[in-house]
Amino acid sequence: MHSEQEMFDLILETARNDEHIRAVIMNGSRANPNAPHDRFQDFDIVYIVTDVAPFKYNLEWIKRFGEMMILQMPDDMADPPSDNADGFTYLMQFADGNRIDLGVNPPSMLPELVKDSESIVLLDKDGIIPPLPPASDRDYLPKPPTAKAFTDCCNEFWWVCPYVAKGLWRAEITYAKYFQEHFVRDQLTKALNWRVGVATGFAVSPGKYGKYLKRYLTPAEWALLLKTYADASDEQTWEALFAMCDLFRSAALRVAAHFGFAYPHGDDARVSAHLRHVRSLPKDAQEIY
Repeated sequence: MHSEQEMFDLILETARNDEHIRAVIMNGSRANPNAPHDRFQDFDIVYIVTDVAPFKYNLEWIKRFGEMMILQMPDDMADPPSDNADGFTYLMQFADGNRIDLGVNPPSMLPELVKDSESIVLLDKDGIIPPLPPASDRDYLPKPPTAKAFTDCCNEFWWVCPYVAKGLWRAEITYAKYFQEHFVRDQLTKALNWRVGVATGFAVSPGKYGKYLKRYLTPAEWALLLKTYADASDEQTWEALFAMCDLFRSAALRVAAHFGFAYPHGDDARVSAHLRHVRSLPKDAQEIY
């Protein structure tokens, strides 16, 4: 496996030796001083080039970075369609374990590219990049919710829970799992991020998809969060759903108390009772109530 320094040397040597590449920016977790450092971190690199065309679909050019395990070119994909009309991106996972996410972009995209707070200038041949503030995760910190955002989050959480219950009663586990792991969990994670924000003054990041939540939740909250992950059995999925409800309620009530928001106790009580009822409903029932 190429060492971290060898990868940086390769990235920068490539840029220095190519007259078309005028600047190099690194962003992502390697530019974030608060992110844990390990060998699985990607090298998120942007090359600013005079002309993007020679770099597009140039599979010979990218061979210099290592033996490829798998390559993705998102700007060449139809689902989802690319909105990157001016630049081009190579996502490269190498056989030695390293990964480079490499964007090739014209100077016209610089104003947008340097907005990211996790940005460090590695090379600037022409002085075209303005001075940047020290890199940090400030753009990725949770933001205090508005009353509307909080209300919508609570409404969506309790609205979708009956979908999971319906799927479980019908023995449609994939349907139930879809709504549980997409819609219900999204709102739970949002509430937990706000709860962490309340406890920390919105000064720390819970990480993408809540990957750092363990740092900031209490041991009891963390244990309950782990219970929200189930196998494919109906029983485990029911237990996970009720754990989600308990954890959401706890987090949302703390957020509501902090900001003076109204928590929908009525929705909570009615939906929670419905979930318990559906769980005990016989499979041959002809009526719900």
